[in-house]
Amino acid sequence: MAALGGFVLGTFVMLAIRRQTDKGGEAEPVDDMLSPGVASVLAVLPSSAVVLDRDDRVMRASSAARAFGLVRGDSLMAAELLALARKVRSDGEIRESEIETAGRKFGQESTTFAVRVAPLGSNGQVLVLAEDQTERRQVEAVRRDFVANVSHELKTPVGALSLLAETIQDAADDPEAVTRFAGRMQHEAARLTYLVQDLITLSKIQGGEPVPTPGPVPIDEAVHEAIDRCNTKASAKDITLVAGGTDGLRIWGDDELLVTALRNLIDNAVAYSPEHTRVVVSARPAGRTVEVSVSDQGIGIPESAQERIFERFFRVDAARSRATGGTGLGLAIVKHVAVAHGGEVTVWSKEGSGSTFTLRLPAFGGTAVAEQRTTSPLEATK
Repeated sequence: MAALGGFVLGTFVMLAIRRQTDKGGEAEPVDDMLSPGVASVLAVLPSSAVVLDRDDRVMRASSAARAFGLVRGDSLMAAELLALARKVRSDGEIRESEIETAGRKFGQESTTFAVRVAPLGSNGQVLVLAEDQTERRQVEAVRRDFVANVSHELKTPVGALSLLAETIQDAADDPEAVTRFAGRMQHEAARLTYLVQDLITLSKIQGGEPVPTPGPVPIDEAVHEAIDRCNTKASAKDITLVAGGTDGLRIWGDDELLVTALRNLIDNAVAYSPEHTRVVVSARPAGRTVEVSVSDQGIGIPESAQERIFERFFRVDAARSRATGGTGLGLAIVKHVAVAHGGEVTVWSKEGSGSTFTLRLPAFGGTAVAEQRTTSPLEATK
């Protein structure tokens, strides 16, 4: 849509310049070739706009064209654009294409442009429009990867259920086998249910939009509710869930989303912790925010993987994650919940020493004020 808008505006500029240059005669000085109105339009075009004279010198360039490095001084720096401009000048045909240039942002390897090159009048001038398509391409790539990952993740439990159903049918005369395979079917069905639920949750919050109906959320209640939902899994491994920190803190947001984020962090901590350990959930005021941390004594996360753990379906150890029933969406949900609240989530981890995930969320009323309590943590299991 942005590219279309830039090209439409560029068409108006092209027509205006044609009217200016078709008045006849020899080429005029650069400053006289473009009317003030046309120059003003070029200056505010959302796309990169460049006007070249018959000698390939830049007569006028928008600020975006210079910011992207397409123009330096009076020269067009992109060789592909220059070649297109010369072809357009020679045959008068409008051309559209895509080009890539070196990235202008830190960590960005290249910038992709949708370009349109058109002749202007009869004096050899050419208009070049280039619209940055890098972000759109990245979004499309993420969408394709997401669809592929969802298809793969759904195929695994669905295929397992189909196979188990056939096995039960063949073992109808063996009650022990039927019981064993039926239990496995329940496990796969539960895994499929969790995946669908996580997909629904993620689809509701991944747009990066703010919480629609925010209100004051007591941290204590959210923590205890999240712990209560994780009790069964923790008890199965004899892992103690502990709530501590500061009492009476409140954030501005949605209570169910906060519980969902904390439940995912606690579930993750339990899944990757050895038996007979404990997971601590603590809250503390931090200026205009409230920090809620979930710490475990688990296996830790390799430093090389810590930048990617909040990506959808990313797993540090895919085999272990599938064995624990993880969907690969839990931490992505946590990240989007934090963003929806105008906050963030960070991680500290060291292999063999456990991990600490910290949610930083805006405090209700602008400042975190609460009763201080740092002793007698509540043991929530057993």
